Amino acid sequence: MVLESLLAYAHLLAILTMVVFLGSEAALCRVEWLNAAAVERLGKIDMVYGIAAGAVFVTGLARVFLGTKGAAWYAHNPLLYLKLVMFLAIGLISIKPTMMFLRWRRELRASGALPDALEVKKARRLVMVQAHILPFIPLAAVFLARGFG
Repeated sequence: MVLESLLAYAHLLAILTMVVFLGSEAALCRVEWLNAAAVERLGKIDMVYGIAAGAVFVTGLARVFLGTKGAAWYAHNPLLYLKLVMFLAIGLISIKPTMMFLRWRRELRASGALPDALEVKKARRLVMVQAHILPFIPLAAVFLARGFG
Protein backbone atom coordinates (compact mmCIF):
# COMPACT_ATOMS: atom_id res chain seq x y z
CA MET A 1 0.00 0.00 0.00
CA VAL A 2 2.84 2.40 0.83
CA LEU A 3 4.70 1.55 -2.37
CA GLU A 4 1.54 2.05 -4.45
CA SER A 5 0.97 5.44 -2.81
CA LEU A 6 4.57 6.55 -3.35
CA LEU A 7 4.49 5.44 -6.98
CA ALA A 8 1.25 7.34 -7.57
CA TYR A 9 2.69 10.42 -5.85
CA ALA A 10 5.90 10.32 -7.92
CA HIS A 11 3.89 9.88 -11.12
CA LEU A 12 1.55 12.77 -10.31
CA LEU A 13 4.46 15.01 -9.33
CA ALA A 14 6.20 14.27 -12.64
CA ILE A 15 2.97 14.92 -14.56
CA LEU A 16 2.38 18.25 -12.83
CA THR A 17 5.99 19.29 -13.47
CA MET A 18 5.62 18.40 -17.13
CA VAL A 19 2.39 20.39 -17.42
CA VAL A 20 3.86 23.46 -15.68
CA PHE A 21 6.91 23.56 -17.93
CA LEU A 22 4.93 22.93 -21.11
CA GLY A 23 2.69 25.82 -20.08
CA SER A 24 5.77 27.95 -19.46
CA GLU A 25 7.02 27.19 -22.97
CA ALA A 26 3.65 28.17 -24.40
CA ALA A 27 3.67 31.42 -22.44
CA LEU A 28 7.22 32.44 -23.40
CA CYS A 29 7.10 31.35 -27.02
CA ARG A 30 5.27 34.42 -28.34
CA VAL A 31 6.55 36.89 -30.88
CA GLU A 32 5.59 39.90 -28.78
CA TRP A 33 7.35 38.58 -25.65
CA LEU A 34 10.44 36.97 -27.11
CA ASN A 35 13.63 38.75 -26.15
CA ALA A 36 17.17 37.55 -25.42
CA ALA A 37 16.32 36.54 -21.85
CA ALA A 38 13.28 34.56 -23.03
CA VAL A 39 15.36 32.71 -25.63
CA GLU A 40 17.83 31.68 -22.93
CA ARG A 41 15.02 30.73 -20.57
CA LEU A 42 13.20 28.66 -23.20
CA GLY A 43 16.19 26.33 -23.47
CA LYS A 44 16.25 25.76 -19.72
CA ILE A 45 12.49 25.34 -19.48
CA ASP A 46 12.52 22.85 -22.35
CA MET A 47 15.25 20.86 -20.62
CA VAL A 48 13.18 20.57 -17.44
CA TYR A 49 10.12 19.70 -19.54
CA GLY A 50 12.08 16.87 -21.16
CA ILE A 51 13.35 15.60 -17.80
CA ALA A 52 9.81 15.71 -16.41
CA ALA A 53 8.49 13.80 -19.44
CA GLY A 54 11.15 11.16 -18.85
CA ALA A 55 10.13 10.99 -15.19
CA VAL A 56 6.47 10.59 -16.22
CA PHE A 57 7.44 7.66 -18.42
CA VAL A 58 9.66 6.00 -15.80
CA THR A 59 7.17 6.44 -12.97
CA GLY A 60 4.39 5.17 -15.23
CA LEU A 61 6.40 2.04 -15.99
CA ALA A 62 7.09 1.64 -12.27
CA ARG A 63 3.36 1.80 -11.56
CA VAL A 64 2.68 -0.84 -14.21
CA PHE A 65 5.41 -3.25 -13.13
CA LEU A 66 5.67 -2.58 -9.38
CA GLY A 67 2.15 -1.40 -8.60
CA THR A 68 -0.64 -3.38 -7.03
CA LYS A 69 -2.50 -4.22 -10.24
CA GLY A 70 0.59 -5.54 -12.01
CA ALA A 71 1.63 -5.63 -15.64
CA ALA A 72 -0.73 -8.48 -16.56
CA TRP A 73 -3.74 -6.37 -15.59
CA TYR A 74 -2.60 -3.44 -17.75
CA ALA A 75 -1.27 -5.44 -20.70
CA HIS A 76 -4.69 -6.45 -22.02
CA ASN A 77 -6.22 -3.00 -21.92
CA PRO A 78 -6.10 -0.93 -25.13
CA LEU A 79 -6.35 2.28 -23.10
CA LEU A 80 -2.78 1.72 -21.88
CA TYR A 81 -1.61 1.63 -25.48
CA LEU A 82 -3.70 4.68 -26.34
CA LYS A 83 -1.97 6.55 -23.50
CA LEU A 84 1.43 5.42 -24.74
CA VAL A 85 0.65 6.48 -28.32
CA MET A 86 -0.46 9.94 -27.20
CA PHE A 87 2.60 10.28 -24.98
CA LEU A 88 4.86 9.18 -27.84
CA ALA A 89 3.14 11.63 -30.20
CA ILE A 90 3.83 14.47 -27.76
CA GLY A 91 7.43 13.34 -27.48
CA LEU A 92 7.92 13.24 -31.23
CA ILE A 93 6.25 16.62 -31.73
CA SER A 94 8.46 18.12 -29.01
CA ILE A 95 11.67 17.32 -30.90
CA LYS A 96 11.23 20.14 -33.43
CA PRO A 97 10.67 22.95 -30.89
CA THR A 98 13.57 21.65 -28.81
CA MET A 99 15.86 21.84 -31.84
CA MET A 100 14.52 25.32 -32.62
CA PHE A 101 15.11 26.57 -29.07
CA LEU A 102 18.68 25.25 -29.13
CA ARG A 103 19.34 26.89 -32.50
CA TRP A 104 17.84 30.18 -31.35
CA ARG A 105 20.08 30.22 -28.30
CA ARG A 106 23.14 29.33 -30.36
CA GLU A 107 22.37 32.10 -32.88
CA LEU A 108 21.63 34.59 -30.11
CA ARG A 109 24.95 33.89 -28.45
CA ALA A 110 26.83 34.04 -31.75
CA SER A 111 25.28 37.13 -33.32
CA GLY A 112 22.74 38.58 -30.91
CA ALA A 113 19.96 37.81 -33.41
CA LEU A 114 16.50 36.82 -32.29
CA PRO A 115 14.42 34.36 -34.34
CA ASP A 116 12.04 35.80 -36.88
CA ALA A 117 8.32 35.99 -36.15
CA LEU A 118 7.39 33.14 -38.49
CA GLU A 119 9.83 30.81 -36.74
CA VAL A 120 8.48 31.72 -33.32
CA LYS A 121 4.91 31.15 -34.46
CA LYS A 122 5.85 27.74 -35.86
CA ALA A 123 7.47 26.72 -32.57
CA ARG A 124 4.49 27.98 -30.57
CA ARG A 125 2.07 26.04 -32.78
CA LEU A 126 3.98 22.82 -32.09
CA VAL A 127 4.05 23.55 -28.36
CA MET A 128 0.31 24.20 -28.42
CA VAL A 129 -0.37 20.94 -30.28
CA GLN A 130 1.40 19.13 -27.45
CA ALA A 131 -0.59 21.10 -24.89
CA HIS A 132 -3.85 20.11 -26.59
CA ILE A 133 -3.01 16.39 -26.77
CA LEU A 134 -1.80 16.19 -23.18
CA PRO A 135 -5.20 16.49 -21.39
CA PHE A 136 -6.49 13.39 -23.16
CA ILE A 137 -3.87 11.18 -21.51
CA PRO A 138 -5.32 11.52 -17.98
CA LEU A 139 -8.79 11.02 -19.46
CA ALA A 140 -7.66 7.64 -20.78
CA ALA A 141 -5.90 7.02 -17.45
CA VAL A 142 -8.99 7.46 -15.29
CA PHE A 143 -10.95 5.04 -17.47
CA LEU A 144 -8.02 2.62 -17.47
CA ALA A 145 -7.73 2.73 -13.68
CA ARG A 146 -11.42 1.90 -13.35
CA GLY A 147 -11.21 -1.13 -15.60
CA PHE A 148 -12.75 0.25 -18.79
CA GLY A 149 -11.33 -0.98 -22.08
